[in-house]
Amino acid sequence: MTDTREQLYRKAGEQFAPALARLARSVESDADKARDLVQDMHCAVWNSLSRFKGDCALKTWVYRVAHNVAADHVARAVRSPRRVPLSDVECLPSPGNIEAATADALVLAQVAQLIRHLPPADMQVIVLWLEGETAADIALITGLSPGAVNVRVHRIKQLLANHFLARETEPTS
Repeated sequence: MTDTREQLYRKAGEQFAPALARLARSVESDADKARDLVQDMHCAVWNSLSRFKGDCALKTWVYRVAHNVAADHVARAVRSPRRVPLSDVECLPSPGNIEAATADALVLAQVAQLIRHLPPADMQVIVLWLEGETAADIALITGLSPGAVNVRVHRIKQLLANHFLARETEPTS
């Protein structure tokens, strides 16, 4: 590998920083903790690049490191007691169709919450799939086979769809 760690990190930052931020937001609902998680991911990527030999694509390396950091974060959160802030004030919605925007935000929040409750391996697969990664790339990152990735994506999509179908058929009071 001819690139220095600094050059590799610069490349990784330019190409993958937005994806790392989205990954952090997908596993952490608290905005401040998500920003801290992004910083942890960047530190881990920086530290790991001294071991990068070019045996895989830089993207694969960065995603694998970031997803390991995210999985550790989720595991720590599961082990620690859940804390609830005394006040959690949301920003006011922008003018326009407030009902539609609220409904969309609610659905996205529910999907994000469901994804956060998946086992870490499934969460990693679906987040990468939502990022537009191919089954082959997800397989390289996760260590699964491409077929196993496709099966997991299908099952997770079905699980999410079933959740919303079940909610539609629930009687209202």
